[in-house]
Amino acid sequence: MSDYSFSSTWLPRLEAKNITTPTPVQKAVIPVLMDGKDVLFQSETGTGKTIAFLIPFLEKINPEIRDVQLIIAVPTHELASQIKAEVQSLTDMKAALLIGGAPLKRQQELLKEKPLIIIGSPARLIELIRIKKLKVEKTAAFVLDEADRLFAPELRDASAELTRLMPQSAQIAACSATVKPKLADIIQESMNARFKDGDPASSHALELILLPPEDILQRKITHWAFFAEQREKIDLLRKLLFAEKPSKTLIFTSRPDQVENIASKLQFKNIPCEALHARADKQERKAAIDRFRSGKATILITSDLASRGLDFPGITHIIQMDVPVNDDFFIHRSGRTARAGATGINILIGDAHEMRQLARMEKRLHITVYPKQLFNGKVSDF
Repeated sequence: MSDYSFSSTWLPRLEAKNITTPTPVQKAVIPVLMDGKDVLFQSETGTGKTIAFLIPFLEKINPEIRDVQLIIAVPTHELASQIKAEVQSLTDMKAALLIGGAPLKRQQELLKEKPLIIIGSPARLIELIRIKKLKVEKTAAFVLDEADRLFAPELRDASAELTRLMPQSAQIAACSATVKPKLADIIQESMNARFKDGDPASSHALELILLPPEDILQRKITHWAFFAEQREKIDLLRKLLFAEKPSKTLIFTSRPDQVENIASKLQFKNIPCEALHARADKQERKAAIDRFRSGKATILITSDLASRGLDFPGITHIIQMDVPVNDDFFIHRSGRTARAGATGINILIGDAHEMRQLARMEKRLHITVYPKQLFNGKVSDF
């Protein structure tokens, strides 16, 4: 990181996090953002996207100006909390978390403390802007993190409106592990809507940076598949956890109502675990994440809520209790392991129909899935 002309503030902080050499996405994105360009960049999970936009934009903040200068929009509460923690590990500048579901009055009080950095959900940020509690006139940089989620149908209108509310002078960065072909056009249209007269495209064109895949799914992750009928899946999961004794495991199910069911059945068998799903309140979700992140809990069961953007250190095993609805979810689930140069094991437990789905996905993603079984309490080839 010493190759960049950062102020001396950042290097010791980065070194304390064992970040000394930029990753490919950081090499590609940091100079472009430092040059003031608007960017949409795509890179696989676990490749360092957050640092790629944080350092250049933190560098641009003037602490003497007591106004919001950096706004980061995210699709989930959990990702917002994670990014705030990352910000606080890099700088002493005040940051505030503004997310839906939290008391509005408390957030208004936070804004009175003059934070320079805001991380939040689009709908809540728009609400605070409309009631004139969040002033964005001095905002120098705006980030759309997990941009493909932000511009999915359920969040698209709010994300587009928030982008339109940013000052014309604000530099914009958007990023995701997966970028669909039309995403750049949608973001560009929202950016252009900030300008009342003329066509700003020539001076505010969104630069697209697509990093070649690092083949983490193929090179760093070993994929296993276990057959089980639906009614037998949780019992197989329990036996698998006893057989493998994984150091840190993230278990996914597509059905939020199954999260508590799986957790309760494991706990009944004296297997301690945490549950994370959208129906839990914010405090419960934060407590589950904190216990898992700190290592106090070694098993976390979740819906796909946690598969996007969150970075839990040291995950050795991913267990998928079903085949997700599309390849992107499979990629994001699997990508929670084998981060920062480590390796990991991704396990899918499926019935006959899901095994056929997995076989098709295996070909599309160019991965090799090894059929496995439990024999005498140990994992063996099928």
